[in-house]
Order: sequence, then C-alpha cells, then structure tokens
Amino acid sequence: MIPGGGETSPCALAEGAHPRARSMALESPRRGAAAAASALRLWGLLCAARVWPGAGAAGAASSPAGGKNVLFIVADDLRPVLGSYGDSLVRSPNIDQLATQSVVFQNAFAQQAVCAPSRVSFLTGRRPDTTRLYDFDSYWRVHAGNFSTLPQYFKENGYITMSVGKVFHPGISSNHHDDYPYSWSTLPFHPSSEKYENTKVCQGKDGELHANLICPVDVSTMPEGTLPDIQSTEEAVRLLNALKANGSKFFLAVGYHKPHIPFRFPQEFLKLYPLENVTLAPDPDVPKGLPSVAYNPWTDIRRREDVQALNVSFPYGPVPKDFQRLIRQSYFAAVSYLDMLVGKLLNALDDAGLSHNTMAVFTADHGWSLGEHGEWAKYSNFDVATRVPLMFYVPGRTTPPSSPGERHFPFIDAFAQLPHPAPQGRPKEMVELVSLFPTIAELAGLRVPPACPENSSQVSLCTEGQSLVRYFPSTGGRQESDGDGRKDDDPSVAFSQYPRPADTPQWNSDLPELKDIRVMGYSMRTADYRCTIWLGFSPTNFTVDFSDFHGGELYFVESDPNEDHNMYKGAVHGHLLQKLCRILKC
Repeated sequence: MIPGGGETSPCALAEGAHPRARSMALESPRRGAAAAASALRLWGLLCAARVWPGAGAAGAASSPAGGKNVLFIVADDLRPVLGSYGDSLVRSPNIDQLATQSVVFQNAFAQQAVCAPSRVSFLTGRRPDTTRLYDFDSYWRVHAGNFSTLPQYFKENGYITMSVGKVFHPGISSNHHDDYPYSWSTLPFHPSSEKYENTKVCQGKDGELHANLICPVDVSTMPEGTLPDIQSTEEAVRLLNALKANGSKFFLAVGYHKPHIPFRFPQEFLKLYPLENVTLAPDPDVPKGLPSVAYNPWTDIRRREDVQALNVSFPYGPVPKDFQRLIRQSYFAAVSYLDMLVGKLLNALDDAGLSHNTMAVFTADHGWSLGEHGEWAKYSNFDVATRVPLMFYVPGRTTPPSSPGERHFPFIDAFAQLPHPAPQGRPKEMVELVSLFPTIAELAGLRVPPACPENSSQVSLCTEGQSLVRYFPSTGGRQESDGDGRKDDDPSVAFSQYPRPADTPQWNSDLPELKDIRVMGYSMRTADYRCTIWLGFSPTNFTVDFSDFHGGELYFVESDPNEDHNMYKGAVHGHLLQKLCRILKC
C-alpha cells in the first residue's frame, strides 16, 4: 500500500482557477519481419500485463468503446517559438500544420518551470504545493499522497497506456520506473542512446570531444549511430503500426528530449539559421528593479565545458554576444529538429489509419529563457520560462469528421518549405497545464475527475485544474471563440511558483533541494499583468509565512510585454498583493 500524507497547501485551493537529421536520418519503419516482430512484442507485453483486445485493463472502470485514442506529445524546454505562435524565424511546418487543425491556446503556463515538478503536476492534475515536489528528489505517492495520474485514469478505463521517451521525469520523482505499473500497461520505453546525452560526444575546435552546451553532430558518428529522440520516434511509429493491428483503444505518450540542453542535434539543421539572421534577445540586461531573489543564475549552463571556457562571472556576468547568438541559433535548430520528428510521428498516425479517431495533444513542460533579463534556461516565473505551446487536435471537434484512411498530416520538409507562419490560434485565455488531466479526459468521453477538496491528501482521484473544453467548438470545424473569449465567471488566471534557497543568487538557486528552500515565489498571470510575491517558506511543514516578505514584482502586459520594468510598489499596488495573498490563503 502506498501511504498518503500531508495536506494541500493554500495555493492549490483557489477554487480551481489556480491557478534531422533530415528525412534520411529517420527512415520509415521497415515492413515485414521488423513490423511483425514489433506487433508480437507489443502483444506479448500486453498479455504479460493482462491487457488484450476487448479486455481492457485489469479492474477497468468502464469500456472505452466509443472513446477516442490519445496521442500525447510532450517536448522538453520548449517555449512557443513556432510559426503557429507568430514566430517569423523558426521553421516548424509540421507542428504548425497540426495547429491549423487544432484548438491552440495562446497563453498556456506551467505551474513550475522545471522538469520533474511540472510533469508530476500536469500528469496528476495537482499543483506543486500538493505534490510537494519542487526538486527531483521525492515520489509523490510516498511523499504527498497516492494520487492517480492521467495515464492511470485511462488505463483504469480500459485503455492500453504506453510511454515512450521522457514523459515522467526519470529517477526518484517517478519511482525510477516512470510510475510503472500504476500509469502504464507496459514497461515504458527509453532510448538506449540517451545515456550519452551528457557525455563527451561534442567535437570541439581542438579536435577533442567535450561535454558542451552547443553540440551539433553528424548522427552517423554518434554512439549507436543515432540520437535519443530519433529512437523514440521510431519506437512510437512501430507501436502505432502494432496498435492498428491490435484494435484496442490506446493512450500513447511520447516525450521528446529536445530542445533541452545540451543542444545535440543533427548539424544540418544549423543551415536553417544563418548567424546573420539570428538576433539577440530584445532585453538582454538584468532589469534594474528585479528583486535579487527572483534572478536565475543559470548554473546548469555554466557547467558545460564550452561555457566554462568563457569565464563568465557569477551570478550576473553576461555571456559574450557572439556566444549568445550561438545559443539562440542552436535552440532554434533544435526546435526544427523536434518539428521534423513530430512530423514523422503524425505522418505515421496517418499511415496507420488512426488519425480519424485519435486526438493529438502537443505541449511542453515549460519554456526556456534565451537571454531575456540576462537569464538563460528556465528556473523563474517569467513568461519566457513558464509559457508553453498547447494545442489539441480532436477529429470531429476541431476538424470536420473524417473517414479511416483520410490523411491529415502529410510530412513537410522544413528544408524545402519556406517559413509561412500559421495564423495565431485562439483562444487567448490564461490557462494552465494542471488542466490537462480533466481536459483530455472530457475530450475522450470519460468522466471528468471531481474538483479536489480542501484537503485532498487522501483523495486518489481529483483535479486542481479545470477542463478547457468550454473553449472548444461545439461542432466540427474551427474554433468559435474570438478575442479573449472570456466568460463572466472565468477569471482567466494562471498561477506558477518557484523556490529559492536565499534572497541572493546562490549556486543552488536554480534547483534547490527541498531541505534548502527558504523562499517561495508565487506568481499570478492575468491578461493585464503578472504579479509575483516572494514569501518565506518552511520545507519541514510546507507552510508559507505571509508576514515574511522577500520581494515583489509587477509587470503590465500592454505597456511592458517583455516584463522588463518592475512596477511593484507595496503602497501603490497593495490591492494586488492583497488579492494574491487572499487566493493563497483560501
């Protein structure tokens, strides 16, 4: 029995509103023996897990006969630098194609801008203050409560659930097995080449191999002659072909490592981004009014050998401008590499004849700073770190009903396709990743989990998010909402938070262990402003001291969309502080 424990924090209770290589590098799956072997492997795994066509999962709550399959795609560290989000530089034709057939949320935010806490949050439908995970070092079922997960819910409702790549963060935070067997019908797949991701495989100017930040590669020279995300895509494509023959309803989660550092990607993608076309961040300096507690000193970047060679001072020393361009160029190239893989995956969905009855959800765990505010990486409450792409393709809902065999996702080669950004999608409400669980459940035709009570530590199934289906068209076709699409009872607020060990930047400020957390920054994002308050926090009893104030931030969206000018003044904007505190205390 997995023990429960603890209480939810006040943050969880704001009435539910709380907030390529190119084509040659990834060949289509070989037919014949390889495909048959894959199907047999899947069948064997399902039998071993006591899951087979028509039987559902052991203990299934209901049959998914009328429901849609789910293809859940999660990128790592991806901010919305996509054509479908108005970016005119980045080539992302396959994701943009998905966007043209999806409901695309323009303002979606992660609840904490770091991998494990964010993923556990949106996969359980609970906020970090409820999962009590702010670092990588605890398993929520033991540390906080035996909370059900999104894939677990589908498994219990008769779906085959499978994980490929980085879905949960690996390690302690998912019990070293990606929460198997609770969440997955079969053992999660991890690419064999991911063990080389942070090793010395990057060719340096000295001819030696290094563990660098910037690492464009010739894939054929890499260990095993491949890269992790290529392997994950190949496995996901094999599974889709096997699932077609199997005939069961499925929930397939595919997690991509990129554009997470190191920027190890097929070197030809650099050709898409000549350095002369790559600009610096519009606001590369640390804002003068930024509280020191809010600053992210990007220590994970500093540990890379090529960055160490720059001798950048800690904590604020700027990265040389020529290297800044290299970082930004590499990030954009990694995004286009990711887009190629997503395109291959979606095209395989077509090839398997499954795109007419499979919803596809695309998102990321959080964003990534590219030099804005003098910061790199995530680890903050700024928009660039918390805002993510979020889109839902639901056949018959976001597109007209289609027939088996009808193609929706022909592969688009970014090297041949000129960048033509898709129209920016709508709606524009502030939404949260914690709402993924109820939204996907409702779109699949499952019962939406109930809202969590005030103390949900002993409640296995509930959600602290709200279903976003109310923003979807009621019939097949394009979205119907326009403008900000608000409803009178919709506060359109997103909440994020980030812990710090001290008021000033430390070497562990980016990712403090739980025992070292002394301050928690709670951030509220509306259509008009972002307000963040930094308060004293106890890691022993998970409480916030509202009288222990460490700093405030206030940025107005219309006049300061890049969040460069902190307008927080307690006396002038005390009503906003009171509002945020009131929500936290609820």
